[in-house]
Amino acid sequence: MAHVITSLCLREGSCAPVCPVECIVPGKPEGEWPSYFIDADTCIDCGACEAECPFGAIFLDDEVPAAYKAKGGEVMTAPAGTSGFTEVYDGQDHDGNPVHLESTRTLKAGEVVDLTPAVKKNADFFSTGPGYNAK
Repeated sequence: MAHVITSLCLREGSCAPVCPVECIVPGKPEGEWPSYFIDADTCIDCGACEAECPFGAIFLDDEVPAAYKAKGGEVMTAPAGTSGFTEVYDGQDHDGNPVHLESTRTLKAGEVVDLTPAVKKNADFFSTGPGYNAK
């Protein structure tokens, strides 16, 4: 079991420096991999990243909600060009650097979304995507 960062991630990045095994990396290029990713082979399930995430985007892989009920105002990210993700997010990371995401959408209160695709996307990032080359 490992932790997974879902599409609620806005690249704030405070999860990475608290990881004692340094298994959290930002996806690149951002347009294709807009969130951070956790290497399941290295993750020790300490939970430090989950506690640090200001967006509540991190879950144990077997606890990622298939029916996440939004409080309202959460922002979801998707790869560039994803249908329905037409908003632009501009914010800052934990160091005060600008974060610009082209393909987002804001959730409405009570809206229910499936966050489980993040489990496969995380696995893909480290098995065939750019995270594979980082190993």
